[in-house]
Amino acid sequence: MPQFETHFFSSLIFWEIVSFAILLFLLAKYAFPPILQTLDERERKIRESIEAAERQRAEAERRMAEYDAKMKAAQKEAEALVEQARARAQHLLDENERRLTQEAERIRASAARDIEQERRRAIDEVRAYTTDLALRVAEKLVERSLNDADHKRLAEETLAVVTRDYTKS
Repeated sequence: MPQFETHFFSSLIFWEIVSFAILLFLLAKYAFPPILQTLDERERKIRESIEAAERQRAEAERRMAEYDAKMKAAQKEAEALVEQARARAQHLLDENERRLTQEAERIRASAARDIEQERRRAIDEVRAYTTDLALRVAEKLVERSLNDADHKRLAEETLAVVTRDYTKS
């Protein structure tokens, strides 16, 4: 076998080292720069993607915080509106109760005035009827016609007696 001869073997090793050096030089000159450039570009894109993802995450967190703040503000505003509605409802209830109380008092006072007027009218009617009855009874008893002065005196006496009896009972 010729490749295992020492003379041939040492020259083969020399040419293998020379061709490896040439191949390494050619790869370093023409192949490695585009490969390294592609790797650098890929690293840059990955780094930019990671930075963009970080920015998006930070933006999402910021928006989430804003959303939470808006939700809390809306909840507080809703609670305030509910409290205002409760206060208005209570105010309306109090106002209606006050108006109804005033109306009931007005009706009660009006009824009391009406009752008092009817009582006075009834007393006046009773007095007139009593006076007329007393005059008729007196005429029958005296069997004569009374003049105006007698009528007046008898009416006043009868009225005094009836009023005294009425106020006692």
